[in-house]
Amino acid sequence: MHEEEALNDNHPGPNHFELDQTGGDRKHRNSTYAKRRRVVLKYLERNYGTVRDFCQKHKTTLRYILWGTLLAGYLAMVIAACGLNFHRALPLFVITVAAIFFVVWDHFMAKYDHRIEELLSPGRRFLDSHWFWLKWVIWSSLILGVVFWLIFDTAKLGKWQLVSFGGLIVYVILLFLFSKHPTKVHWRPVFWGIGLQFLLGLLILRTGPGLRASQWLGKQVHTFLEHTDAGASFVFGENYTDHYLAFKFLPMLVFFSAVTSMLYYLGLMQWIIRKIGWLMLVTMGSSPVESVVAAGNIFVGYISPAHLLTASVMSAPASLAVAKLFWPETETPKTTLKDAMKMEMGDSRNLLEAASYGTSSSISLVANIAVNMIAFLALLSFVNAALSWFGNMFDYPQLSFELICSYIFMPFSFMMGVDWQDSFMVAKLIGYKTFFTEFVAYERLSKLVDLRKEAGPKFVDGVQQYMSIRSETIATYALCGFGSVSSLGLAISTLTSMAPSRKRDIAAGAVRALIAGTIACFMTACIAGILSSTPVDITCHHIFENTFASGLSQNTTDVVSCCQSLLSSTVAVGPGEVIPGGNHSLSSLKNCCELLKPSTLNCTWIPDEL
Repeated sequence: MHEEEALNDNHPGPNHFELDQTGGDRKHRNSTYAKRRRVVLKYLERNYGTVRDFCQKHKTTLRYILWGTLLAGYLAMVIAACGLNFHRALPLFVITVAAIFFVVWDHFMAKYDHRIEELLSPGRRFLDSHWFWLKWVIWSSLILGVVFWLIFDTAKLGKWQLVSFGGLIVYVILLFLFSKHPTKVHWRPVFWGIGLQFLLGLLILRTGPGLRASQWLGKQVHTFLEHTDAGASFVFGENYTDHYLAFKFLPMLVFFSAVTSMLYYLGLMQWIIRKIGWLMLVTMGSSPVESVVAAGNIFVGYISPAHLLTASVMSAPASLAVAKLFWPETETPKTTLKDAMKMEMGDSRNLLEAASYGTSSSISLVANIAVNMIAFLALLSFVNAALSWFGNMFDYPQLSFELICSYIFMPFSFMMGVDWQDSFMVAKLIGYKTFFTEFVAYERLSKLVDLRKEAGPKFVDGVQQYMSIRSETIATYALCGFGSVSSLGLAISTLTSMAPSRKRDIAAGAVRALIAGTIACFMTACIAGILSSTPVDITCHHIFENTFASGLSQNTTDVVSCCQSLLSSTVAVGPGEVIPGGNHSLSSLKNCCELLKPSTLNCTWIPDEL
């Protein structure tokens, strides 16, 4: 038995042999796989190096091929869209043409900048040698053109455009009288700033294409911001609009901040700011930093359509003009144009990180707005209660912050071209904006607009309920700015954190900055008052002129509608003390009164034309 066991130990059975054979096969296969892998890796390494060297050598050509393919595909898509429905694809077509133009322009200027400068140098030398008398000819022609334009426009639309122009002149004179260095004012940026304001306003408010473009852009901005509703409704529920400011407006700021950060990452925002800054630098002669900062402020904070969008653009040259007049420079700027136009792309490594950064950075802004609204509205309520208590000591309990502001700022609102009866209401809004925030002022203005749209009585118990459309428009421009106490505090804290060593200088210029920002908004409102007018009133002026003067049929829909608008905006105090609204004449008011025979107005109170 022992011998057999020993024999068996020395000669393993079939199972042991099969196991050893299987293990050997596995080792052989693993060795073969490793060899093949090494061969493949060596092959890939050799070919990767070849491909890398080829790409490195022809990277410019490959980049052109890639971008050319993408561009060809995009243009094919645009052409297909225009072929299907050109009217629907018109915005896409315009954006595409504008983008191609500016890209080609940038490339052309970067390549041939010096040649163009050499080509234009004879003309520049001619202008320099004859500039002394040419500038007087140019400015005289411009002034005469504005004067004649105002004469004809005033004759067509009424006197309030002339009042707005006079207010603009008064604001310029006041800024000069209280300037920090009146003798060192450079008038070129001042006049060019006001001129650019006027040209922008004329293009947007008085030309058909400009007005339609502004309305279209405002509508697109409004539609774009409405996408915030998807996130707001998910977070706050379906009834989030019941709390409009907290759950509707503030989420818009978060969304807008995220998109702005993404545009900065892509470099699109820097490109737009550089173009606008270059335009103001060339025309106004402002320093590079001032031009770029003023251009960038167009895109900071304002996100409402139509008039607010226009006001943001018009305020950029206005701010530079006011700054150069109210606190002129006494030293030469050290920053060059090339340095000012250099803008960093940001620290974000990709587009999603940029969106996340923009969202996070909006937290402080949203929180600041929310707490300021809570604090300042509570403070306003307390101040009104205290003033009413104090006024009650003298049998005048209606004393309030609004009433005080209406008397303080009424002359300023009237100089902008606001109707006398509306100037007190606009003055109240200016007080809200100056001592609290522009959000409070716009919230009150929106209520006045809603009351006007309801077409209710204009006076209830002797208290005016709403304003004319013209007054609302001017107020919109006058309130569009950061010239408020709360914004000033935020600006001081931000600038101090950026330059701690200049804290005393920043604080010393704070009050002047507040005044300058407020006056800049007033000047923009004056330009709007010169150029804007109530569309209904303009139409009704012609309707009344053609109907009452020619003896045509008066009982038409247009005449009745215009007469209803005129009667609703008329202020009647007593016999002989009737003020027609909409810059209309007493004759038109009398004819409308006799036509409609309203119960709210005694027609015998209307005096005859002088």
